[in-house]
Amino acid sequence: MLLDTKKIAIIGGGPGGLTLARLLQEKGVDVKVYERDENKNVRQQGSTLDLHDDTGLKAITAAGLLEEFKKSYRPGADKMKIVNKDMNVVYNDHSDRPEEDFGNEHFRPEIDRGPLRDLLIASLKEENVVWNSKFTEMKRSGEGWEISFVNGKTVYADFVIASDGANSRIRKYITDIKPVFSGVSAVEINVYNAEKNAPKLWELVNDGKVFALEQGKTLLFSAKADGTLTLLIGLKTEENWISHSGIDFKNKNSVLEWFKKEFSSWNTEWQEIFEKEEISIIPRPMYHFPLDQSWKPLPNLTMIGDAAHRMPPYAGEGANQALADALELYEVLTSDSFSTMEEAIGFFEKKMCKRASEITEITLQQTDSMHDENNLKLLLDFFDEALRF
Repeated sequence: MLLDTKKIAIIGGGPGGLTLARLLQEKGVDVKVYERDENKNVRQQGSTLDLHDDTGLKAITAAGLLEEFKKSYRPGADKMKIVNKDMNVVYNDHSDRPEEDFGNEHFRPEIDRGPLRDLLIASLKEENVVWNSKFTEMKRSGEGWEISFVNGKTVYADFVIASDGANSRIRKYITDIKPVFSGVSAVEINVYNAEKNAPKLWELVNDGKVFALEQGKTLLFSAKADGTLTLLIGLKTEENWISHSGIDFKNKNSVLEWFKKEFSSWNTEWQEIFEKEEISIIPRPMYHFPLDQSWKPLPNLTMIGDAAHRMPPYAGEGANQALADALELYEVLTSDSFSTMEEAIGFFEKKMCKRASEITEITLQQTDSMHDENNLKLLLDFFDEALRF
């Protein structure tokens, strides 16, 4: 096997990196995940994930974790409502959603990011996840790399896999291709203990999802099992909108004043988002990598997930593509079809870039459609057409 006697370092403990570590661990590979968080109990943000049969679920199954996944996923969390700016429900599948289950290619079970991460961490040997390891730099050392962390520690690895997210600090060692602004910016908000702090919105979401959209703007809501209401406010902006908007995103009242103006024609009950103090706010400009990106493969370094092919979240593909990367890279690295690491990595990266390009193109189409002036009609037409088939 290509990895015999090699030390493997995965930088970043997201779903892709942890799944890859699990797959390699089960093959007896010397692999470690270096994660910047101080420990596994650090609060994880973000909405729920829906795993797809041919990508996310396929990887979880290959890792031998499907039964554990079934214990942690949230049945019914994929139910959805579409509402207009006046908070009128114009589409609701809560009562007549078709029954689907594992084994059905259309079934997309939802799981919160925290429980998914927990089950992946639990599947690894304790020594295979190294916490408090925030990456600073790498230097070539022999045929591998010397990796340095903020805590002053350094480690050697024969082969490094960048799984450090959309703002990867390792990607530059592979390519200088820069991300492209999508034309949309978003504000991610988490309302904690939402049943108490945003009761009307919590009731509207009803343990599922709500797509509120009109006039080229979106408010996407999802409930989490821990009682958090996660939402994403999206709109078309200039690339530098976040820094030039004058909004203090660390100040809830500053964001509220912007929201009142930007959404002045929307029902004022949406402002319940900002009523209480148990809230976090993160601005997120939406970028993607060029559809035709490619680079020269290296024998000792590659990347997966958002580090390789970041994209907006409006098609729900980010985590699924990261998990697909993990499985495909594992299959290449443990195959006997390649004589050198460079040959194996070149094969993997070419396949990954092609798949990610196709998904990114679909994602950008949906991102644009969701923020079109006629976005509500376009989304309803989409579901109407889907139901015919």
